[in-house]
Amino acid sequence: MANSSRAPGRSRRLRAALVVSAAVGLLATAGAVVLPGSASAASTLGASAAERGRYFGTAVAVSRLNDSAYTTILNREFNQVTAENEMKIDALQPNQGQFNYGNADRLVQHARSQNMLVRGHTLAWHSQQPGWMQNMSGTTLRNAMLNHVTQVATHFRGQIEWWDVVNEAFADGGSGARRDSNLQRTGNDWIEAAFRAARQADPNADLCYNDYNIDNWNDAKTQAVYRMVQDFKSRGVPIDCVGLQSHFTGGSNYPSNYRTTLSSFAALGVDVHITELDIRNAPTDAYRNVVNDCLAVARCKGITVWGIRDSDSWRSSENPLLFNGSGQKKPAYDAVLTALNNGTPPPTGNPTTPPPTGNPTTPPPGGGCTATVTPGQVWGDRYNTSVTVSGASTWSVVVAITPPQRISTTWSGSPTWDSSGNVMTMRSNGSGNTFGFTTMMNGNSSARPQIRSCTAG
Repeated sequence: MANSSRAPGRSRRLRAALVVSAAVGLLATAGAVVLPGSASAASTLGASAAERGRYFGTAVAVSRLNDSAYTTILNREFNQVTAENEMKIDALQPNQGQFNYGNADRLVQHARSQNMLVRGHTLAWHSQQPGWMQNMSGTTLRNAMLNHVTQVATHFRGQIEWWDVVNEAFADGGSGARRDSNLQRTGNDWIEAAFRAARQADPNADLCYNDYNIDNWNDAKTQAVYRMVQDFKSRGVPIDCVGLQSHFTGGSNYPSNYRTTLSSFAALGVDVHITELDIRNAPTDAYRNVVNDCLAVARCKGITVWGIRDSDSWRSSENPLLFNGSGQKKPAYDAVLTALNNGTPPPTGNPTTPPPTGNPTTPPPGGGCTATVTPGQVWGDRYNTSVTVSGASTWSVVVAITPPQRISTTWSGSPTWDSSGNVMTMRSNGSGNTFGFTTMMNGNSSARPQIRSCTAG
């Protein structure tokens, strides 16, 4: 069984990639502008987002990479890409057992040549299935789906930062039910099975669930996805992130509780991503609000707009993007860049800085076991902690985090969180008697985790 927890090497790789992206953008001719009486401010979306430890990306159609006007904007403005269609099931496996990676590989190669991060989209989906898959059902379909997940994730191993493992599996409306699809009819555990297969195929990619109309915290569909993620986290199903597509129909469609939605998912111990943003007529206020909401939630890793120019959009008649059909910046672009530049960069620091102060060896009261804390490596915005349990072979340890700090990654145990997201219970999972976790400081560099109890059994 694949384990959702692993050492946080990827977090460092992501941060390094963003730093490189920011440096490239700032060194470019259009990469930075010095305003009178101010520090240097990034003048491209990707460079500004990277300075804040995030990405700003776009969906890319490989056929448009031959358009020099298109690629000029792409390479200048963005530090992350998502394949618009080239990584969907019908594109990658048009005939059963026959995989066609040419266009997807081309996109990945272009992105890597520009120091861009890549989001894989999508491994399992009820839509855009090739005809041979549409005609399957039951165990045959389940096995074919899992084989597709395994083959594709293995092919791109080490090149994809995040995978949208499952896309749009919940129904619209007020039922909060799963969507009726051929995949759903293979059994309610099909989503979990897909995530476990993806983790086994690519242990270092972050695995996401992605959906639309989960922006409003009060909607039944949002709550249903939240309950699924909560359940997955409690049982150790490997899920690392949730993607909100955020296809808004206009300023009035942007929900006032959008930030609550982002922070509520984040409190479950997953990252959140805005994955397919476009807004009818590109209102500046709505675009600005989305950016500010992401910047306000530490685990919101970035924003992807679904296309570059209005003419590239699947909603081209609605003019929903940041560049018009001629490639000119729209007022919404200026609003987004200003919001990014006004965001607070992550804390800086020396990776060898000693960890937060406190006695790491003081054992807390417990029920038959003792938990001993050992501080680990520290970076500018996060630090590691390992905990060794003695006196019991099976155990549960309760760890409390001081807000606004949050645990971002765990390993060698099965974690659950209380409703506040500030208290983690780590249970043994057969990986030994030492577990660990990474804590995001979120501006609080002095507090450190506290062990509340250790209970045997």
